[in-house]
Amino acid sequence: MNQQRLPDRIHRDWEAAGRSWTARLCRTILHCMGWRLIIDLPGVDKVVIVFYPHTSNWDFVIGLLAKFGLAVPVTWAGKDNLFRWPFTGLWTWLGGIPVNRREHTGFVAHMVAEFSRRKVLLLAIAPEGTRRRTDYWKSGAYRVALATKVPLGLAFIDYKAREVGVGGILYLTGDVAVDFAALRAFYSGKTARRPDQAGPIALKPDAAKTY
Repeated sequence: MNQQRLPDRIHRDWEAAGRSWTARLCRTILHCMGWRLIIDLPGVDKVVIVFYPHTSNWDFVIGLLAKFGLAVPVTWAGKDNLFRWPFTGLWTWLGGIPVNRREHTGFVAHMVAEFSRRKVLLLAIAPEGTRRRTDYWKSGAYRVALATKVPLGLAFIDYKAREVGVGGILYLTGDVAVDFAALRAFYSGKTARRPDQAGPIALKPDAAKTY
């Protein structure tokens, strides 16, 4: 038998947004599944949200319930081939932005342009880029945040604690060693659904420099 679930912890800036019947329904579903929602993110107009660890399709399901349960207008970038008929409208409604991930140099420019043209953009990116274990994070989220001068939102899913949400923000220094030490400290102890598939929090050596 699981221990009694602690109450949700929601930053006061988001309390009003979560009062709709849709938000309450999604929170109820998560609570019935034994999950607690956390949002320590202050009310910001623009942020790049990194989501870690990501090792299972269940992360997407629980993450969407959290998104609607907290009524946070999170947008996410997805491979353009996901946005084919008949799913184009659905993914767009769920906040998706189609990008061509086959062009390595195009993603950052595309996202920087989105930040430039929008007044509000809370962009979520899974920095591992895959559910399978990888030795390095993709650098896109880090580069977008630096280029747009917005903070990183620290989203997480923890299957051991049964908690999901955003645990705060990190203002980047541009020094990869310093910034990734802070990221590792925050995500330490967060348990993936498949722990063996959660890779280390690091960039490739050729990207580990001061931006």
